[in-house]
Amino acid sequence: MADSDLMQLYSRRILALTTTIPHLGRLDAPEASAMRRSPQCGSSVTVHLTTTADGRIADFAQEVRACALGQASASVLGSAVIGRSREEIQTARDALQAMLKQDGQPPAAPFAELETLLPAREYPNRHASILLAWDATLEALDHALAAA
Repeated sequence: MADSDLMQLYSRRILALTTTIPHLGRLDAPEASAMRRSPQCGSSVTVHLTTTADGRIADFAQEVRACALGQASASVLGSAVIGRSREEIQTARDALQAMLKQDGQPPAAPFAELETLLPAREYPNRHASILLAWDATLEALDHALAAA
């Protein structure tokens, strides 16, 4: 990877997101938790959450041990995850995957800042790390909703 490619991939916007990841840590009494790990790079994200009576995310925490791209993705998720339904998270996750793998459009608001990760399209080995927080959130939601 050339230096100019690295500069584009790890832009100031991406690096800024890595310093402001919302909801870092654990919840005292999570309703459900899930961990996802990328076998390619070893990045991992663990999500803890609680849900409302109608299945929306009431409280959320994440433990992020990922590369800058995975951290940036977790930051965008964390900034708008409270109050979201499983369908909203799935829709944004699917749009993110399509943006990375099929030249799709970036997800819509409130997750539109994922557009920052557009340069990662060219690096398929980074896609799994970018999707970790989303996949862990969906898995934790599935556990919580199944137990309700």
